[in-house]
Amino acid sequence: MAAPADKTTRDISGKYIMDKSLSDDNDEILRLQGVSWWTRKAISVATLYLDVKHFTEDGVEHIEIVQTLSGVKGTTENRILDGEERPHEDHVFGAVLSTSRRVTLDEIEYDHLKKDWSDDSFADGKIIYTQAKSDTSKSGKTWTAEQVWGFEQVNGEKRYTRHVHFVGPGGEIIEIRLVYQYTGPL
Repeated sequence: MAAPADKTTRDISGKYIMDKSLSDDNDEILRLQGVSWWTRKAISVATLYLDVKHFTEDGVEHIEIVQTLSGVKGTTENRILDGEERPHEDHVFGAVLSTSRRVTLDEIEYDHLKKDWSDDSFADGKIIYTQAKSDTSKSGKTWTAEQVWGFEQVNGEKRYTRHVHFVGPGGEIIEIRLVYQYTGPL
């Protein structure tokens, strides 16, 4: 289902399902992040659900996302959009360091991350930007993933999407788009 016309990145709260038929395949990224073959296969057949809570606390934006894979606990993303790097221990990706903030498109390096966004993806001219990277000293892995989150028209419908620029341990570059169906409020 399309996102409501009034849904913007000022408040992306809601329930979403990844639309695999419209999303790019992320299996190679997962493989390069060290996710096992069995886990990747389970992810490939499961449905990914997101429960997104977007709020402001003490003047700072927070986005909390609980991910569920066909009823099985997935990962939880706790994003604080203040640009501070924070450690996170994830049962799928291991030790990760992440930052989140709003940026202008001019501050983004890669064209793939800049294109196709609708006006409701911006708050005061800025879009949601996140970067996650392996905490190599703890995980023994080396990768980075930059993402931009927002809304765009996909097959004539407004959809919540994420554009990803991934760099793997051998310098592999993979760019994908993840597309989500809005299923209703929290």
